[in-house]
Amino acid sequence: MNIMKPGDFSNLADDYASFRPGYARDVCRAALALPNAPAGKLDVADVGAGTGIWTRTLHAMGCHKLTAVEPNEAMRAQGVRQSEGLSINWKSGSGEDTTLPTASQDVLTMASSFHWPDEAAAMSEFHRVLRPGGWFAALWNTRYIEASPLLVEIEAELHNIVPDLNRVSSGRSEFTAGLTSRLLAAQGWGAPVYIEGYHTERMSRARYLGIWRSVNDVQQQAGPERFQRFLDYIEDRLSDHDEVDAVYQTRLWAVQSI
Repeated sequence: MNIMKPGDFSNLADDYASFRPGYARDVCRAALALPNAPAGKLDVADVGAGTGIWTRTLHAMGCHKLTAVEPNEAMRAQGVRQSEGLSINWKSGSGEDTTLPTASQDVLTMASSFHWPDEAAAMSEFHRVLRPGGWFAALWNTRYIEASPLLVEIEAELHNIVPDLNRVSSGRSEFTAGLTSRLLAAQGWGAPVYIEGYHTERMSRARYLGIWRSVNDVQQQAGPERFQRFLDYIEDRLSDHDEVDAVYQTRLWAVQSI
């Protein structure tokens, strides 16, 4: 097992593309109601798009003038493959340097990725890329483990194996805990809007394990030996479960460029 680097999904792209769950569509629908225009007329960029899970949700909700920006070649290749036939233009770029033209977008999103770029640099870049009155939305799709005693038990064992774990990419991380106050203080942006929604994913044991194998911050902090111990624990704990029901909480913060 390779040692993970923070934010590097090069070796996780296959598992990410194969197993990661989608986002709550009600949250997407509510976010797309913020701009004063139909979804089909909006120029939308999804930055840090990964394999395009959220990008394809935007497309399914009527956004057909879509650009997906992703810095990691392996993740971007999976996104291009899974988006074949859809009106999504894939580009190499990052939160700090999207490579998008100035004042070219009505909506810009970062799904499960805004914690990776330099926040101040990214916000400055998004302000440049958005048209006046355009919207930036950052969102995460976090597990709502309180709905399942089984998943609470698995999470407890993870912290038993990795007691020093500090989640970075979770929608309940330290990063998101202070996000509202940071957005309120950001210059050039209106007051933040917060939206959340829930959805349940019924998944096989293999898919549940695959989702954990796609998580960067846990692997990076646990290291190969402890992470394998955790995977072995899950396999043993779920040996009599063919399926797992996991409730996900999609959390979205949006601010308007002024």
